[in-house]
Amino acid sequence: MGFKLIFALALLATAAFAEKARFDNYRLYRIRVESVAQLEVLQAVQELNEGYNFWSEPAQVDGDVDLVVPPHKFAEFEELVERFGLKAKLNVEDLQKLFDAEQRRPTKEAFGWNAYYRLGEIYAWMDGLLAQYPNVLSPINVGNSFEGRPIRGIKVSYKSGNPGVFMEGTIHAREWVSGATVTWVLNELLTSTNSQVRNIAENYDWYFFPVTNPDGYEFTHTNNRMWRKTRQPHGILCTGADPNRNWAYNFMQGGASNNPCSDTFAGPEPFSEPETRLLADYFSSVESTISTYLSFHSFSQLLLLPYGHTTAPLDNYHEIMEIGTKAIAKLAERYGTQYQIGNIAEAIYIATGGSIDWIKGVYQTPIVYTYELRDLGQHGFVLPPEQIIPNSEETLDSIIVILEEGEARGLHRR
Repeated sequence: MGFKLIFALALLATAAFAEKARFDNYRLYRIRVESVAQLEVLQAVQELNEGYNFWSEPAQVDGDVDLVVPPHKFAEFEELVERFGLKAKLNVEDLQKLFDAEQRRPTKEAFGWNAYYRLGEIYAWMDGLLAQYPNVLSPINVGNSFEGRPIRGIKVSYKSGNPGVFMEGTIHAREWVSGATVTWVLNELLTSTNSQVRNIAENYDWYFFPVTNPDGYEFTHTNNRMWRKTRQPHGILCTGADPNRNWAYNFMQGGASNNPCSDTFAGPEPFSEPETRLLADYFSSVESTISTYLSFHSFSQLLLLPYGHTTAPLDNYHEIMEIGTKAIAKLAERYGTQYQIGNIAEAIYIATGGSIDWIKGVYQTPIVYTYELRDLGQHGFVLPPEQIIPNSEETLDSIIVILEEGEARGLHRR
């Protein structure tokens, strides 16, 4: 009887995802954590995992928490606000309207950056580039995801002997602007006539991976826009691991969960997810020429350095802080977008098992950053399509500085 009950629950869980989830009247709040008691109550709410969706972690006093509240929790949430004196700012009153607007497309427009695209459309665009630039571009396929989707990339190389730049996009499925930024930068390297862009395009080899979590990314389009993880089952009722907690460096040393249903579930062991294992294996095969690794996430407007397990300034922290500080100053020039900088643990919270920590810790790659792209919580993971190009332009401005500063300091491997 027990097995039958569990099996029936599993079927119900599968059926629940058979059609696309809607989030009508779901609200997005930003909460300022002002005391230990407030932090503890938000952590308890997260641990209970009963309807709320945390878009940022309740990790520290004097930090902000972005929380999605479903309609059936409105009264309960208002009671929590009143009881614990929470300062909660309503940023979005109806999340579904934001999702609907995000998915509207200009009519009869080819692939571009005024809309977000499905995985197959991104790969078709990449195929078009490969046909158009056969002497510059090479296809990369590191293998297949758990559900059998290829994890594809493109190498850009104008000449031999260049140092390498690795561009990792959309490891967290719901962060759509990540992959859009990576594809925009790729397109600019091929088409821009700007002298600084031409310099970095032609004097570095580039490895672009717009979508490193293809199963999760497709799931956000077909079933649940708020999905974060991979799609490999873990246990009977839970699916997916957080692919940015699944890397084999300080695995499960803080900021990750051992609960398979949690959004930050690290997986049963390092590299349990084929997506992370395959990407790591491919990086290992080319790492001797890679001088720069850039991982793109959203949101919060942060430029993050390794590591996530300690605030200590390890390795070449001070040099990378200097470069990054110049980069975010340049980023701000175009549209006034303000970023903060620090290592993961000092800038946000303890979070271990991430890709950039593995890249830095295992291979000592000289220049390693994570971008947390726009915005500061006004739209969260649902950055309006009209912001894709401005976001990407300012990001490329900062990448140019990172590479030029790295060159001036002799950090690029050849």
